[in-house]
Amino acid sequence: MPDPQPVEGPVVLVGCGRLGSAILEGWLLTGTVAAPDLIVLSPSEKPAAEAARAQGARINPSLEALAGARVVVMAVKPALWREVVKPLLPFLGDQAVILSVMAGVTAPTLAEGIGGRPIVRVMPTTGVSRGRGVASVWSADDAARSLGRALFEPMAETVELADEALMDAATAVAGSGAAYFYAFTEALARAGEAAGLDAATADILARATLRSAADSMRGDALEALIGRIASPGGSTRAGLEAMARDGRLSAMLNETVAAAVRRNREMGA
Repeated sequence: MPDPQPVEGPVVLVGCGRLGSAILEGWLLTGTVAAPDLIVLSPSEKPAAEAARAQGARINPSLEALAGARVVVMAVKPALWREVVKPLLPFLGDQAVILSVMAGVTAPTLAEGIGGRPIVRVMPTTGVSRGRGVASVWSADDAARSLGRALFEPMAETVELADEALMDAATAVAGSGAAYFYAFTEALARAGEAAGLDAATADILARATLRSAADSMRGDALEALIGRIASPGGSTRAGLEAMARDGRLSAMLNETVAAAVRRNREMGA
């Protein structure tokens, strides 16, 4: 497969917080967007933006520079996007694609604030900064959807959603999911400590086990991966049965994802 071609700009990134910085770092790391094609708008100095400036990106230029923007990536807090985008609109062309990475803000809501410009929603994880993220993409516009994929596929395992309504669920699973794995790893380490390990050893074993499991996860069905480790009548199977007793594992994760979905929708309201 040929290497992906860089996305030609100007590409405007609005907001350079944790997620915006991760996106910016990922673009530069993977060559998805060349630094001279980048415009970054940020109300405060950010290390990622300064690193991009050193490579030729434009940081907080006059708004006239937005006139030829191909895509505007909105990476601000959901509650702030209306006031942030309003002064930008007079300088944007009618065909500038608005790409939102804001949780919970729907395309109809965005359309109320940006007019008839094409919209694509993407929910990436911060792993894009290392070229190893996950991203969910949705758009009703074919060209906007293709552009969204082009901007994230070089740095993320990318899935395309058939319905915008699925974006909140995808965000709860992938956008929030890394924190759930970290929490599980922390709990596993503390359980090891309770079983007699010292804290440092328990931490090392739990973290290394998560990394090893992740490296083995590609390709095969999850049930098959479990079966390779959990022999009938063995200690691993006993642990799995304890974890799943009375459906508590499934119930806990259903509640976890449902809570994240609800909060996504509340933030976008």
